[in-house]
Amino acid sequence: MSDPAIHLDAPNIGRLEKERVCAAIDSGYVSTFGPLVGEFERQFAAVAGVSRAVATSSGTAALHVALHVLGVGPGDEVILPATTFAASLHAVMHAGACPVIVDVDPATWCLSPEAVKAAISPRTRAVMPVHLYGNVCDMPAIMAIAQAAGIYVVEDATEALGASIAGRQAGTFGDIGCYSFNGNKLITTGAGGMLVARSSAILDRVNYLINQANPREGMEGFLEVGFNYRMPNLNAALGMAQLERFSGFLKLKKEFHGIYRESLGAGASGRLQGVYPDADPSWWFTAAVFGSAAEALTVAGGLKARGIPSRKLFRPLHGFPYAGSFRRGSCAAAEMLYERGLCLPSSTLNSQADIAFVCKVIMEALAPKVEKC
Repeated sequence: MSDPAIHLDAPNIGRLEKERVCAAIDSGYVSTFGPLVGEFERQFAAVAGVSRAVATSSGTAALHVALHVLGVGPGDEVILPATTFAASLHAVMHAGACPVIVDVDPATWCLSPEAVKAAISPRTRAVMPVHLYGNVCDMPAIMAIAQAAGIYVVEDATEALGASIAGRQAGTFGDIGCYSFNGNKLITTGAGGMLVARSSAILDRVNYLINQANPREGMEGFLEVGFNYRMPNLNAALGMAQLERFSGFLKLKKEFHGIYRESLGAGASGRLQGVYPDADPSWWFTAAVFGSAAEALTVAGGLKARGIPSRKLFRPLHGFPYAGSFRRGSCAAAEMLYERGLCLPSSTLNSQADIAFVCKVIMEALAPKVEKC
């Protein structure tokens, strides 16, 4: 009997999604103008617990335009964690600002409030906390530091739809929050993002700029440079179908994490992310850190031998050839996570039995090998 097919982060797309996308095609609205974009924005806002949201072509686009509308640019510094996907860094660089890369909390793997406080300088204009793998940053602490320093907070919640702390959704603490609907996210629009903000004026400005700064009615000619960052109607159709299944996906992600935690948590060689008080992560991805780089390699090899995919945690941002000079201080925790960490199968195409099987294979790989006489 062959081992079950296990998926790392594949999207869960079925009949409902196909029906909605085909209906959008039949309507003739396939590009950046269509009724479904606004409806998707409204439905997402309800899920996030905010009054309004603006859809974008990607999570990276949301992060970039967020910094742009806040006036972050050349001469400014933006603090962000060393452990995150490169898009966080790229958005800062696209804005023309200088990234300041700091370490993460070794327990939660999220942006360290202490590191943020130590990195603030007269040039600091914003901080970008990243809710890594759906685990929530210590937003009360980060907000207090930012408010005391008079700097903006742009939340990178691209991996954290459905996560919350003290009952408040990740992405809704800062001045602006950004989400992603890439193919591997908890819900997908194929490619796409969403932006929420404290200020309705900010959202008005974003909505204007992402449509190429297309002149308002009664105005002639383009008055400023805009962006082609609007979400197409087809993507919104897919997203609306995915939102109908969102609660089920979120439930599965949490169940998977519970199975992993039971097998790989306290007392085992592997360990999972810690959680701040009052936090309720979405666990978009479950990842584990092992006792050494060699042990992580052994586990990855054991999984691969059974046809089970895994992936290293994000390379620290200062490890990229164009970003080494942006590091501010030691990033020992981020470097340890990359050396010893593995992302484990978390796709909602898997079942609880699949995840239990993954745990079994991991524990077998970690078991001491007894040589035969």
